Amino acid sequence: MTDREASSVGRVGSVRHYTGRVISLDEDEVRFPDGSIGRLEMVRHPGASAVVPLLGRVDDADPELVLIRQYRYAAEGYLYEIPAGRLDPGETPVACAHRELLEETGYRAARVEPLFTMFTTPGFTDEKIHLFLATDLEAGAHQREADEFLELVPTRLSRALSMIERGEIQDAKTALALLYTAGFRLG
Repeated sequence: MTDREASSVGRVGSVRHYTGRVISLDEDEVRFPDGSIGRLEMVRHPGASAVVPLLGRVDDADPELVLIRQYRYAAEGYLYEIPAGRLDPGETPVACAHRELLEETGYRAARVEPLFTMFTTPGFTDEKIHLFLATDLEAGAHQREADEFLELVPTRLSRALSMIERGEIQDAKTALALLYTAGFRLG
């Protein structure tokens, strides 16, 4: 694709059908790379941050981390996850990671380092999740929202990886963040 072709693809128009507390739903008119035009439904999301909280040291052979076991209506039950939440207006991804870690677990991190940013489901949403690794944690009191039903599950990294392999961790951001951490940050 040439630069000229790349600049001609994308949204031509948009109609907002719904605005909610977390998401909005738009119907976009889109010019595709072949020049054709079509309509796509797009879920708009402000983005989010998620954080792998390491209780142990980064150089531990098998560090302990904090998973949460959280009730998720859409999943019809509980999921194992890392702390995460959506960005507030004007909030940076790293500030969101600090805030969500504190709100959901009560831990404050002296260091929060970026891992990478991922699209959750780019077929129908623009949601991006910024993934971080938190170290040098200090325990405190959580500040959960009224609709957050969760428990902390301190877990060795080796066990978390086995949980991914056995299908016990089904949350994509969690599985990917843990695998990335094990493969590229601690390995």
